[in-house]
Amino acid sequence: MKKALSVVAMVAAVCFMASTALAIPDADLQGLATKAIAYYKANGKEKAVAAFNDPKGQFVKGDLYVVVIDYNGIVAAHGGTPALTGKSLYDQKDPNSGKYFVREMIDAAKSPTGTGWVSYSWMNPVSKKIQPKKSWIQRIENANSFAIVGTWQ
Repeated sequence: MKKALSVVAMVAAVCFMASTALAIPDADLQGLATKAIAYYKANGKEKAVAAFNDPKGQFVKGDLYVVVIDYNGIVAAHGGTPALTGKSLYDQKDPNSGKYFVREMIDAAKSPTGTGWVSYSWMNPVSKKIQPKKSWIQRIENANSFAIVGTWQ
Protein backbone atom coordinates (compact mmCIF):
# COMPACT_ATOMS: atom_id res chain seq x y z
CA MET A 1 0.00 0.00 0.00
CA LYS A 2 2.80 2.41 0.91
CA LYS A 3 4.54 1.60 -2.39
CA ALA A 4 1.34 2.33 -4.35
CA LEU A 5 0.91 5.68 -2.57
CA SER A 6 4.54 6.56 -3.28
CA VAL A 7 4.04 5.81 -6.99
CA VAL A 8 0.85 7.91 -7.07
CA ALA A 9 2.62 10.79 -5.34
CA MET A 10 5.55 10.58 -7.75
CA VAL A 11 3.25 10.53 -10.79
CA ALA A 12 1.32 13.54 -9.41
CA ALA A 13 4.58 15.45 -8.88
CA VAL A 14 5.77 14.70 -12.42
CA CYS A 15 2.40 15.78 -13.86
CA PHE A 16 2.52 19.01 -11.85
CA MET A 17 6.07 19.77 -13.00
CA ALA A 18 5.12 19.04 -16.62
CA SER A 19 2.08 21.30 -16.45
CA THR A 20 4.02 24.18 -14.89
CA ALA A 21 6.83 23.75 -17.42
CA LEU A 22 4.35 24.59 -20.19
CA ALA A 23 4.10 28.21 -19.09
CA ILE A 24 6.61 30.35 -20.95
CA PRO A 25 8.20 33.37 -19.23
CA ASP A 26 6.55 36.71 -19.99
CA ALA A 27 9.79 38.13 -21.40
CA ASP A 28 9.94 35.30 -23.97
CA LEU A 29 6.39 36.06 -25.15
CA GLN A 30 7.14 39.77 -25.39
CA GLY A 31 10.40 39.04 -27.21
CA LEU A 32 8.70 36.85 -29.82
CA ALA A 33 6.03 39.52 -30.40
CA THR A 34 8.73 42.18 -30.85
CA LYS A 35 10.64 39.88 -33.25
CA ALA A 36 7.46 39.22 -35.25
CA ILE A 37 6.65 42.93 -35.51
CA ALA A 38 10.20 43.73 -36.64
CA TYR A 39 9.88 41.00 -39.30
CA TYR A 40 6.49 42.42 -40.37
CA LYS A 41 7.93 45.93 -40.72
CA ALA A 42 11.07 44.78 -42.56
CA ASN A 43 9.36 42.36 -44.96
CA GLY A 44 5.81 43.64 -45.37
CA LYS A 45 2.46 42.13 -44.51
CA GLU A 46 2.33 39.45 -47.23
CA LYS A 47 5.70 37.89 -46.43
CA ALA A 48 5.09 38.20 -42.67
CA VAL A 49 1.70 36.47 -42.88
CA ALA A 50 3.30 33.58 -44.80
CA ALA A 51 6.08 33.31 -42.19
CA PHE A 52 3.68 33.48 -39.23
CA ASN A 53 1.40 30.80 -40.77
CA ASP A 54 4.28 28.43 -41.62
CA PRO A 55 4.07 25.50 -39.13
CA LYS A 56 7.80 24.81 -39.65
CA GLY A 57 8.86 28.45 -39.62
CA GLN A 58 10.66 30.54 -37.05
CA PHE A 59 7.42 31.90 -35.55
CA VAL A 60 5.81 28.54 -34.66
CA LYS A 61 7.28 26.35 -31.92
CA GLY A 62 4.83 23.62 -30.87
CA ASP A 63 1.98 25.37 -29.11
CA LEU A 64 3.81 28.74 -29.14
CA TYR A 65 2.95 30.82 -32.21
CA VAL A 66 2.26 34.33 -33.48
CA VAL A 67 -1.20 35.67 -34.35
CA VAL A 68 -1.92 38.96 -36.09
CA ILE A 69 -5.40 40.50 -35.92
CA ASP A 70 -6.57 43.87 -37.24
CA TYR A 71 -8.69 46.38 -35.34
CA ASN A 72 -11.86 44.94 -36.92
CA GLY A 73 -11.09 41.52 -35.42
CA ILE A 74 -10.05 39.96 -38.76
CA VAL A 75 -7.23 37.41 -38.48
CA ALA A 76 -4.32 38.30 -40.77
CA ALA A 77 -2.16 35.37 -39.57
CA HIS A 78 -2.58 32.53 -37.10
CA GLY A 79 0.39 30.27 -36.52
CA GLY A 80 -1.65 27.77 -34.48
CA THR A 81 -4.59 27.50 -36.86
CA PRO A 82 -3.75 29.05 -40.25
CA ALA A 83 -7.28 28.24 -41.48
CA LEU A 84 -8.50 31.15 -39.31
CA THR A 85 -6.69 33.61 -41.62
CA GLY A 86 -9.28 35.99 -43.08
CA LYS A 87 -11.93 35.10 -40.48
CA SER A 88 -13.47 37.55 -38.04
CA LEU A 89 -12.97 36.81 -34.35
CA TYR A 90 -14.49 40.10 -33.21
CA ASP A 91 -17.51 38.36 -31.67
CA GLN A 92 -15.51 35.39 -30.35
CA LYS A 93 -16.42 34.61 -26.75
CA ASP A 94 -14.31 32.80 -24.22
CA PRO A 95 -16.08 29.41 -23.90
CA ASN A 96 -15.65 29.45 -20.12
CA SER A 97 -16.27 33.06 -19.11
CA GLY A 98 -18.31 34.34 -22.05
CA LYS A 99 -16.20 37.52 -22.36
CA TYR A 100 -15.36 39.00 -25.76
CA PHE A 101 -11.61 38.55 -25.44
CA VAL A 102 -10.68 39.73 -28.96
CA ARG A 103 -12.39 43.06 -28.22
CA GLU A 104 -10.28 43.25 -25.06
CA MET A 105 -7.18 42.62 -27.20
CA ILE A 106 -8.17 45.40 -29.60
CA ASP A 107 -8.59 47.76 -26.63
CA ALA A 108 -5.10 46.86 -25.39
CA ALA A 109 -3.58 47.47 -28.84
CA LYS A 110 -5.35 50.84 -29.12
CA SER A 111 -4.32 51.91 -25.61
CA PRO A 112 -1.65 54.61 -25.16
CA THR A 113 1.06 51.97 -24.66
CA GLY A 114 -0.23 49.73 -27.45
CA THR A 115 0.37 46.68 -25.25
CA GLY A 116 -1.28 44.56 -22.60
CA TRP A 117 -2.02 41.12 -21.23
CA VAL A 118 -5.30 39.32 -21.93
CA SER A 119 -6.37 36.04 -20.30
CA TYR A 120 -8.97 33.78 -21.91
CA SER A 121 -9.64 30.17 -22.90
CA TRP A 122 -8.78 28.86 -26.37
CA MET A 123 -8.31 25.58 -28.23
CA ASN A 124 -4.73 24.41 -27.88
CA PRO A 125 -3.76 23.28 -31.41
CA VAL A 126 -1.40 20.63 -30.00
CA SER A 127 -3.59 19.09 -27.27
CA LYS A 128 -6.91 19.84 -29.06
CA LYS A 129 -8.37 20.89 -25.69
CA ILE A 130 -9.84 24.19 -24.53
CA GLN A 131 -7.28 25.56 -22.09
CA PRO A 132 -6.69 28.81 -20.20
CA LYS A 133 -4.27 31.07 -22.00
CA LYS A 134 -2.47 34.32 -21.19
CA SER A 135 -1.39 36.41 -24.19
CA TRP A 136 0.79 39.43 -24.76
CA ILE A 137 -0.76 41.99 -27.11
CA GLN A 138 1.51 44.41 -28.97
CA ARG A 139 0.42 47.01 -31.53
CA ILE A 140 1.99 47.00 -35.00
CA GLU A 141 2.46 50.71 -35.65
CA ASN A 142 0.86 52.11 -38.83
CA ALA A 143 -0.85 48.80 -39.60
CA ASN A 144 -4.13 48.99 -37.62
CA SER A 145 -3.17 45.52 -36.36
CA PHE A 146 -1.50 43.86 -33.42
CA ALA A 147 0.58 40.78 -32.70
CA ILE A 148 -0.42 38.20 -30.11
CA VAL A 149 1.84 35.65 -28.45
CA GLY A 150 0.47 33.57 -25.60
CA THR A 151 1.22 30.74 -23.23
CA TRP A 152 -1.03 28.04 -21.87
CA GLN A 153 -1.73 28.27 -18.15
